[in-house]
Amino acid sequence: MAQVAQALLDLRPPHAAGRLGGSRALLVNSRDVLHALKDRQVIVMACNTRIKHVIPGIMRAAEELDAVVAFELAKSECDVEPGYTGFVPKTFFEAVIEAADRVGLTRPFFIHGDHITIKDTSEKAVEAGRRLIAAEIEAGYTSFAIDASFNPIPDNIRLTCELAKPIAALGLGLEVEVGEIKSAGQKLGMEAQLTTVAEAAEFIAGLKERGLSPDMLAINNGSKHGNYLDGEKVFIDLERTGEIYKAVSAHGVVIAQHGVTGTPMHLLGRFADFGIRKANVGTQWQNVAHAGLPEDLMVEMRTWARDNGKDIKFTTRVFKEQIDSIDAASRARIEQAACEEAKRFITAFRARGTGTVVTQAMAR
Repeated sequence: MAQVAQALLDLRPPHAAGRLGGSRALLVNSRDVLHALKDRQVIVMACNTRIKHVIPGIMRAAEELDAVVAFELAKSECDVEPGYTGFVPKTFFEAVIEAADRVGLTRPFFIHGDHITIKDTSEKAVEAGRRLIAAEIEAGYTSFAIDASFNPIPDNIRLTCELAKPIAALGLGLEVEVGEIKSAGQKLGMEAQLTTVAEAAEFIAGLKERGLSPDMLAINNGSKHGNYLDGEKVFIDLERTGEIYKAVSAHGVVIAQHGVTGTPMHLLGRFADFGIRKANVGTQWQNVAHAGLPEDLMVEMRTWARDNGKDIKFTTRVFKEQIDSIDAASRARIEQAACEEAKRFITAFRARGTGTVVTQAMAR
């Protein structure tokens, strides 16, 4: 496996590879992971870790349960200029690798550029996407999600193919999206909003006609980003998801599920039966971190959010220095809580043992 890992490092510019500084962390290509797991009813947990203190705990769970995991941030969270987490691609990559070294992680993982969002066809929007992809490649990311789903399908196809060129040239993992996934506060579950089988098939066929072969497809199946409100119904159309998977699986494409926070664990266990092979867990790690932060710091953060009319997530960048430098007891509390939560998700996703499956497949 050392040869496999080094081959992946060699894909990146020398200065980027050098930042690993002798690390034995097994950073892998998501394309290899999905190729090894695509025919197994298991799901890779992809973690949007906005606050770095949860990362070691997730890694401890992955090590204990022999599971592949992924770490990711979206464009809004981490951009060429710091997103609302305060991270840029280089510093996020370094935070993940440093945690892997500290924990002694030996299980494979990948680092993913989540939601590289292109909201319109303007050159400004496209150039912003290009710059972020370039920064993520330079940092050392091994997986990418291009999200041009806000645009009509023909434009989505064209923009996705254009932006994916450097990713495809390196043979790195690629997620694409059709059907806009809703955010917290937006109305969910409306039939007319869900991605249809025809839309998904048209989208993937259009990408293939242009020579692009994605690994994952994100769809709107009724989920949402962010926390569900108390009493709010979770609506995810798994039957529709399974039909879409059947339509695109012949092209080697699996489903990426977004908006997992708040979904009951018993439902998560069924996701793999419908072609879902990667599931994003984001806001849950923020919740875990907030529960473990010193109470006086959380009071400051809640006050700032209230006074500025902002979601609590936007305090992450504002208070990043204080968050990053919390006391050892608070860090340990967050790490342990993240470990326990990660073990619950890994178990629900049937991902125990996937680390060995992937390493063995890559060694062949």
